[in-house]
Amino acid sequence: MRYARLKNLREDSDLTQTRLAERLQCSQRIYSDYERGKVDIPTEILIRLALIYGTSIDYLLELTDEKTPYARKEKGQNWPKK
Repeated sequence: MRYARLKNLREDSDLTQTRLAERLQCSQRIYSDYERGKVDIPTEILIRLALIYGTSIDYLLELTDEKTPYARKEKGQNWPKK
């Protein structure tokens, strides 16, 4: 499965694969493999991408066309904690 939305969101945000990979703390090659669907995207990376783009994981994975994210938990209950 190719993740066209990941590429579109990245380009709409004026990010290169290299810059986004730095934010995700992975290599550009691995990130490229995510976009091309060559490797499964780890849950933690999906969460980070959804937070970066202000959308839901379902939207990233093309399970919905609704870009607006779901309501977040109240402050102090967010995951993952850093």
